[in-house]
Formats: sequence, structure tokens, C-alpha cells
Amino acid sequence: MPTFASALVAIAVIAVAATLLFGFLNLARPGSGERSQKLMRWRVGLQLAAVAVIVIVLLTRMH
Repeated sequence: MPTFASALVAIAVIAVAATLLFGFLNLARPGSGERSQKLMRWRVGLQLAAVAVIVIVLLTRMH
């Protein structure tokens, strides 16, 4: 049975993957490179949040 922490990690990872996918799809289309850059910046921020969530979950499970 998934716990709240597992669900939070899954949501964080899915958010990073979705943002990465949207960034690549936008990059493949002709047009706004600015939007693609914005999506990639969001991806970096979401990656930071995902790593922080994973570290916090791992630290809380150790005790």
C-alpha cells in the first residue's frame, strides 16, 4: 500500500518527466524558443524539488 511519502515522490518524478517531455515537444516545433527555455527552467526547479523530497523521505525512513 503506497504511503503519502511514496505518492509525493511519484508526483515529483512525474512532474519532472512531464515538464521535460513538454519542453522537448516544444523544442521540436518551429517557433518560440523562449517557451522551451522557460519549460527547461521549470524542469530544473522541479528536479531540485524532487531531489529534496526524495532526500527527506529517505532521511525520515532511516529513523
